[in-house]
Amino acid sequence: MTRAQRISKLRHRIYEILEHGAISDHIGRFISRMLVLLIIVNLVAVALESVRELGDRFELLFFAIEAISLVVFTVEYVLRVWVAVEHERYLKLAPITMRLKYALSPSGLIDLLAVAPFWIALLTGTDLRVLLVFRMVRFLKLTRYSPGMRSLLDSLYAERRALFGCLVILIGATMVAASVMHLIEGAAQPDKFGTIPDAMWWAIVTLATVGYGDVTPITPLGKLFGSVVILAGLIIVALPVGIIATAFANEIHRRDFVVTWSMVARVPLFAELEAADIADISRLLRAQMVEAGTVIVRRGETGHSMYFVARGEVEIQLPHRQVRLGVGDFFGEVAVLRQSRRSATVTAVTRTNLLVLDAHDLEALMDREQRIADRIQEVMRSRIAREQVTPGGDIAAEEMEQGEAESESASKRKRRED
Repeated sequence: MTRAQRISKLRHRIYEILEHGAISDHIGRFISRMLVLLIIVNLVAVALESVRELGDRFELLFFAIEAISLVVFTVEYVLRVWVAVEHERYLKLAPITMRLKYALSPSGLIDLLAVAPFWIALLTGTDLRVLLVFRMVRFLKLTRYSPGMRSLLDSLYAERRALFGCLVILIGATMVAASVMHLIEGAAQPDKFGTIPDAMWWAIVTLATVGYGDVTPITPLGKLFGSVVILAGLIIVALPVGIIATAFANEIHRRDFVVTWSMVARVPLFAELEAADIADISRLLRAQMVEAGTVIVRRGETGHSMYFVARGEVEIQLPHRQVRLGVGDFFGEVAVLRQSRRSATVTAVTRTNLLVLDAHDLEALMDREQRIADRIQEVMRSRIAREQVTPGGDIAAEEMEQGEAESESASKRKRRED
């Protein structure tokens, strides 16, 4: 391996650790968690350092935290700029252009603001307390590690036009409310409503439903108009709240749907289905996370759900051997369809993310889509013929035999009752 190839391999490895830390290997997850912890320590230190007594008493500790953070975040920034050529969306650009694109991206600018001002302060001798605002900017670095924060920012960006419209409405309502209140209360309270700019403070506080109470109308007409403004404020405030809440919920559902879609598309059971069929299945699945050692299903339990392994590994404990299933595998569908009891215990080997499809949803889907029903029945028959645990599925033969035995027993009991 040449030197250039070794450097390229190292760069790609660092890219995987930095950009996919939360979902990569143990080293990536460890570094990701350490960076998150360092960011949180920074935020706590900034808050405590603003207390004069604590700032003077633990000055060396706060300086050490800042120095370590500055070195770590600087190294992180330099590495992120270096590995920017590994980003798939930049592959068609020249290396220098790729790195410039990253440096000017929102994430790159946040990383730069987290370190550059402090190096400037150290070189010029500026008091670090002046840079308090830039130290709090490090909070925004958490968006890289928090899917929830990323989803919220994506929601705000997606609804930027609607939110700007809400802002325009708020500004217009503030101007109208301030103008009318100036006419009503201007003579009675010239110090508070003597001009429209003075009245705008009351208008914005009232429309925002904050109501500080430092400026209030005293005339009957002013109080009546103030009541109308309060009611209008409730509507105006509700608009952006509703827009953001709906967009955030849609973004979360979209991310979950994409993850679920990719998982379902890799499952052999649904490999030949069309996109519309996979979409139907994706909407029915729910996520479940289990820790290593957790028993997912136990032998003898009634089968209520089938499971898809989205991440991690599970182990099926058969009487004479053990079988492990990984990402893309599934189990439990035969017991669900035959309404029989589990013939084996399934335990999570590692921390595992599962996608769960409940029995009634599976049956409803099969009733609605004949192609899916035919596909599942075909897989069941092939497994029964093999009489073994397939690499991608359930303990078929045992569950089928047990289910048929239980069904026959139930039929006999019913005949005796009749």
